[in-house]
Amino acid sequence: EVQLQASGGGLVQAGGSLRLSCLISGSEFRFDEYVVGWFRQAPGKEREVVSCNSRSDRSTYYIDSVKGRFTISSDYNKNTVYLQMNNLRPDDTAVYYCVAGVSFDDELGYYEGEYDTWGQGTQVTVSS
Repeated sequence: EVQLQASGGGLVQAGGSLRLSCLISGSEFRFDEYVVGWFRQAPGKEREVVSCNSRSDRSTYYIDSVKGRFTISSDYNKNTVYLQMNNLRPDDTAVYYCVAGVSFDDELGYYEGEYDTWGQGTQVTVSS
């Protein structure tokens, strides 16, 4: 069974940085068979995809509001996916979830239903 353990959230002032980590466990997980990414859900809003990588990081997606500020990366040796978040803004405040889903092609995953494994969520709060 694949499991995800997210960490790294916290309280930061606007303009600051945080790095989220997602440790992936489970013998069946392989980066060349899974799409991985991050979703977030702000209070009173729907959950949205923030960033994702296709199998083996062949393609990457960022939601427009984080382009140029957030970077997704994977450490294959540590089985960990990161989300480096720079120049944070108050509207980045949300619970962030790491996600993983089995993929049979090199397409990105934009929708919740494409991911069958979710981490527990980590709170990111950006003060103005």
